[in-house]
Order: sequence, then structure tokens, then C-alpha cells
Amino acid sequence: MSTHEATEPEQLTLLRSTVRASRARPPRPRPEQAAELPVARVAVDVELMHLDRLFDYLVPADLAEQAQPGVRVRVRFAGRLVDGYVVERAAESEHAGALAFLAKVVSSEPVLTPEIVRLARDVADRYAGTLADVLRLAVPPRHARVEAAAPGDGPPAPPDRPAPAGWARYDHGTALLEAIHAGATVRAVWSALPGPTWPDEVARLVTTALAAGRGALVVLPDHRDVARVDAALTDLVGADQHVVLTAEPGPAERYRRWLQVRRGSVRAVVGTRAAMFAPVRDLGLAVVWDDGDDLHAEPRAPYPHVRSVLSLRSTREGACLVVGGLSRTAEGAALVRSGWARPVAASRDTVRQAAPAVRVGDDSDHPADAGARSARLPTLGWRTASQALAHGPVLVQVPRGGYLPGLACATCRAPARCPVCRGPLGSPGGGGVPACRWCAAPAATWSCPSCDGTRFRATAVGSRRTAEELGRAFPRVRVRTSGSGGEVLATVGPEPALVVATPGAEPVAEGGYAAALLLDGWALLSRPDLRAAEETLRRWTAAAALVRPGPDGGTVVVVADASTPAVQALVRWDQAGFADRELAERATLRLPPEARMASLTGSADALAGFLAVAELPTGAEVLGPVVAGEDQERFLVRSPGDGWPATVAALKAAAGVRSAHKETGSVRVQVDPLEIA
Repeated sequence: MSTHEATEPEQLTLLRSTVRASRARPPRPRPEQAAELPVARVAVDVELMHLDRLFDYLVPADLAEQAQPGVRVRVRFAGRLVDGYVVERAAESEHAGALAFLAKVVSSEPVLTPEIVRLARDVADRYAGTLADVLRLAVPPRHARVEAAAPGDGPPAPPDRPAPAGWARYDHGTALLEAIHAGATVRAVWSALPGPTWPDEVARLVTTALAAGRGALVVLPDHRDVARVDAALTDLVGADQHVVLTAEPGPAERYRRWLQVRRGSVRAVVGTRAAMFAPVRDLGLAVVWDDGDDLHAEPRAPYPHVRSVLSLRSTREGACLVVGGLSRTAEGAALVRSGWARPVAASRDTVRQAAPAVRVGDDSDHPADAGARSARLPTLGWRTASQALAHGPVLVQVPRGGYLPGLACATCRAPARCPVCRGPLGSPGGGGVPACRWCAAPAATWSCPSCDGTRFRATAVGSRRTAEELGRAFPRVRVRTSGSGGEVLATVGPEPALVVATPGAEPVAEGGYAAALLLDGWALLSRPDLRAAEETLRRWTAAAALVRPGPDGGTVVVVADASTPAVQALVRWDQAGFADRELAERATLRLPPEARMASLTGSADALAGFLAVAELPTGAEVLGPVVAGEDQERFLVRSPGDGWPATVAALKAAAGVRSAHKETGSVRVQVDPLEIA
């Protein structure tokens, strides 16, 4: 082999590719559109504010029968498949461009009624939200197996019209029943008498509407109230005239019951907050019970309140509306003052016969008994409980749960704060190491940053500690607790016992309580909240209403400053008068409901950008900012009532502008927030 041959580079060999060229897929043939009403207007499930409108899609011919108004569909939106509802079918579209076809009909079950669509649109505009947000609240998630079940029969025959019974005790009570049965559109603010009869009175309202051939809807704060009205309705007309809509049975069972209402198998609904959108056919009556309870405020956007939603719905559907409760809110008083609703209440003589005797205890006057002193009972409270225990159970209401939820330095009285996150410290139990109520970090080596003290003193006493102290004060009496993160009792027996409960967790006693002690009133009244006094009176009234009437020996002792208006209203059992006074004071200070407010919460930069594009009308004021959390601020926007619709529209438009421009940083807009302190 020559040198030339040895040094000559090797020739590269081209390798034949083993990868087979992909064949181009032929384009799918464009579907044929439906022959009749080929355009579907769809409410697409998108959260962006600037897209809060219906979108037009073509209906394929093979889906023409299924794609009816109210059904769930899937559509292609911004390059991805999203859920939606067909709201209506039309012959043509106003959109100038080409329309996409519906991708799929998820179910042929029409779950969205025209009435609920219109209500959802009203609620979205009322609360500066989107239609998609409201529809998520209004329509429960689908369960295919439940839908596949055969539809039930039609509604049962209307029941007989009930006797007025307890309604005869109220001025205009019988007239209210007459108006409901006649199909008149009446609105009432009902001040219910204390005692165990209000569930039966609600049941008679519902039965009167059913007897007239119309539907009825009752929304209550929690499942315990629902259970009481459910039992009263069942006793009055049987179990087949209504369904209960709460979260307790689980999603599948709740959807089954919801479908019964949508299909018309039943015409009456009793439920909690989400039931306000229940698709009751031919709604003739809507009832909201205890409208001051914060459980009626939806915590998800757009944060609607049951009272407002049912007010809108009753107006749209020509139904009667009854806003009832043992107490009355300033909003209820405003409805009466404006003439939009009429009051329904009992005479003063009837109230005196039904209400317990209310006395005020001085928390500085402690009895000689050491156990009673340690339980923080005034002499009047100790004597009342001692005497009442001979005749039945005694209710003890305390504002806070836990053991010692509030601690301070024993030397300088400065609030004890967590060294990690600056949250409040509390004690989980006797002898336990104090811990942070925010981050749960233990504070075994805590020292006061102000005076270097290492000892604690209690600034607040919880229900568990109160029960422990009462057990020492009344060693031969059984002590039971309800609420405060533990078991919530529904009922207790008639035997003597001390029942310690937090507000809202008071069980119903068989035969009524012999007495009630309302402790630590200062803790409720001193909260930095616009509604502190109103809420305190509402909680006191709910507990006192469980006590036997005064003529039967029932007594309530409230431990608070006797000069405060809330205490005086409880003593006189004049919750309506207190609401009128509260409304007048708020009108002077330009506070809700006389003036309307919205809160804007977000980062400083996001809020500045929001307010820069918000074209607020004349008369609207921007108050703030105040600190609302870590790196969060809050503004309040206040407007007089006549300028409020324009203010809400401006806030919604500003949110739409920021959404369209893809601005960074979110701003939470909450209309009519419960807390504005």
C-alpha cells in the first residue's frame, strides 16, 4: 500500500434515513350546521371581566336536538376547550366573523332555566362580578349517574291550606297568609316571637304557597335551622312536598335533589345559602330567616348576600318575600322605612307573654361563693342559675371558644404576641404551653418585649375554661359544652344541667331553658366593627329566645353595661326599635345601609392602577388606604344610594379594563362588605 493510499481520507458514506416521511392528515370536513336556529349563544366559563358576555357558536346538525337552551356544552375558546351553557338558540349572529362550532354537548339535561340566567345576570351586575362566577354558585357540579336515573313523577297534589295557628298572634299575620294564597306580591319584615314556634310558622308560610299551586323557597343560616324547618314541614304536610338542599348529604345526593326541583318533581326547597338559586318552578314565596347571620354572605366571588339575591328574585318572578328573624337588622329596618316592605310583628302584650324576663347583672358584684367568683358570675347570675337548676337546664353563652384565647403580660398588661409571626398568643388548656393562634408556634420561653416579664394573665376566657369553672361552682350539676371547635349539640333534655355554648351553637332544650346567663357582654360590644352592637343583640336574642316565657319563670341575666342601647333593647325586647335607632345613627354618619360601600383590596400598585382607570361618578368617595394584611391594602368606596348603580358599574368597568390590558396584581372588589372596620 503506497504512502498516498495510506494518507488519503476515507470517503463518507451517506446513510439512507430510516425515518418514514409523515403523511399530512387531510383536514376534517367542516360540520354541517343545524337547519333551524343554527346559532347557540353560550355562557362560557371564563373568569376574565372583559369577557363577561355571551358568545355565539354554530350548532352542528348532529347536535341540533341535544343543544337546547340550558344544557352543558364544551366549546373551544382562546385555543382550549372550556365548559359553558347554551343560553338560547338564534337564527343568526351579530358577529361579523366566522363562528366556531360547538365541540360537544356534555349532557342533554337542561340544568339552566331562563329565570336563573336572568337572576344570575342581575346578581353579577349588582355585585360587580361576572356571569360565570354566579353560575358556578347557582348550578351544582354534574353527576352523570344521577342524571341517568329515570325522572320522577310530577309534583304531588297541593296540600290543603293550613290554619293560621301561630300567625294569629301577629298583627297582619293572617293578612300575610291571605296575600300569599291569593298570589299577591307582598314583602314583609317579620319579627318572630321568642320560643320554639317559628319553624312551624315558616312551614305554614310554605304550605300556604303550595296550597295555592305555587313554589316556595326557604333559606336559613345553618343545617340545624334547616333541620327544624324540615321537621316542621314534614309534620304539617308530609315529606314528599319539599326537599332539603344542603352540603351535608354529599355532592351526588344534593345533585339528585336539585334535579328533582329542576324537573318539577317537588315545588318547595328548604336549604342553606346555595339554595337561593334553586330552580323552583313558579316561585310564589321566598323566605330568608335570620338575615343578620354572616353565614348568609357568600365567601366566593362575587360575594352575594342571600337577602339581596332573594329581593332581586322575588321582584323578577313576582313572588312574595318574607325577611324573618328573632331580631331585626338595619337593612330590614331600611326596607320598612322605604315602604318597600311592611312590618309583621306582635303587640307588646303578646311579646311580654312570650319573652323571658331579662335582667342586667353587674360583673363587679360577685357572690361570696368562691366557685362562683372564679366562674366570673355576678351575684344575680349565681342566684338565678342556682334557683333555675331546680326546674331545668340553664344556658350559659360565652363569646369565645377554647380555653384562654387571649393572653397579656401579667406585669405591664401588654397583649402577648408570637415572636415568630406577631400573632396573638393563647392557652390551649390548663397547664398547657401557650401557643400562637395564627401559626401555632409554642411560646414556652416567651418574654414581654416591653418589660421583659415572663408571666401571663388572661384577657379573655373561652367556653372550655368557663365550663371548668362552672363545674367547680356547681359541683353536683352536669356541665355540657356546645361549639368552640368541638361537638355542636342540636338538643338537650329537660333535666338540670349547665349548657355552655358559643354564639350560634346553642342547642334547643326540651321544654325550654329555665334560665340563661349571657356572660362577657363587653367582649361582644367592644369589637371594632360597624355591626358590633347589632350583632351582639342578635346573638343575645337568639340565646334568650330559647328560654321559657317570663310568666313561666324563664329568666335571662345579661352581664354587660346596663346603659348601652343593645342591653336596653334586650331588656325591653324591642329589637325593631333598636334597628330603627341604629339606622338613624348610620344615616347621620353616612354609613350602610344609608350610604353604600365597596371594598377594594390588593397590593398598593394594583390599587393605584385600579383607581387610575376607575371613572367614579360625582358623589362617590374613596376612603383609605388601610393595611389589610401582609403587602395588602384596602380602600373603601362610598356612594349615596341614588348614585350607587353608577358606582358599581364604574368599578366593574375598571376591573374589565385591567383584565383586558392583562395588568399584574389582582384587586378584590367586594360590594356591600359585612365588615368595614
